[in-house]
Amino acid sequence: MKNRIKKRKDALKELNELVQRDSNLLLIHYSCESFYNIKDGRTPRITSIAVRYYSTGQTVSFSIHKVAEKQGKLDRIEEHYDELEREMLDEFFQFVTSHNNYNWIHWNMRDINYGFEAINHRYSVLGGTPVVIHDKNKFDLARKIVDIYGTNYIKEHPRFEKLVDKNNITKRDFLSGAEEAEAFEKKEFVKLHQSTLRKVDILHIIVDRIIDNELKTDSSLREVYGLTPQGFYELVKENWGYNLFIFLLGAAISGIVGYVITVLMS
Repeated sequence: MKNRIKKRKDALKELNELVQRDSNLLLIHYSCESFYNIKDGRTPRITSIAVRYYSTGQTVSFSIHKVAEKQGKLDRIEEHYDELEREMLDEFFQFVTSHNNYNWIHWNMRDINYGFEAINHRYSVLGGTPVVIHDKNKFDLARKIVDIYGTNYIKEHPRFEKLVDKNNITKRDFLSGAEEAEAFEKKEFVKLHQSTLRKVDILHIIVDRIIDNELKTDSSLREVYGLTPQGFYELVKENWGYNLFIFLLGAAISGIVGYVITVLMS
């Protein structure tokens, strides 16, 4: 349990330090073609990427349909997938180049299936040279939430969507994984893009609620803090309601002790 408390403290400290230096903090999310509908063995196409500046809330986005609109090919996207995806990723990696010293908060973007490596790989396949974002600048919010609230912070899957529901965060324009796959198949790229924008906004909300100690989870206090003296100390320190309880308990005990002493001395 000591390791549990240490992981929680370290994750909260890291997140707080990132937010305190928010002038170089970004949040990123992206959408892609379904993993399961590809028959030729290639990696999924990237369809849109959203990057949000934490300090201002301004969002920069990159998408196939925006590139297609600029090139007058909105009605022929499927005929020019490679060209449009390459141009979109050119723009994204130009952005990365000018923000390579920034910190990036993301959700489960960890591997070649879904993550920075997947974006890098797609760009390489299309003939580009990726600009690598160093691991020390990446903060996986999904893993850190486990460190902060425990493995049962949300008991149902998909966790991201269930966490959004748990916290009553609006899901306007939000698409589930299955809905995103369906949108790609139907060539509804605007819907995919809007969902990506919404999800990066939600990441921002989740970070703010963690910082403010207002994120609702399925974890019990025991799962978060444990039953050790150190865990109880962290619980009291982080929660004003428990601080008030301790104060009132102390005051009550002092009153009782004072009363007993008065009786004994009378």
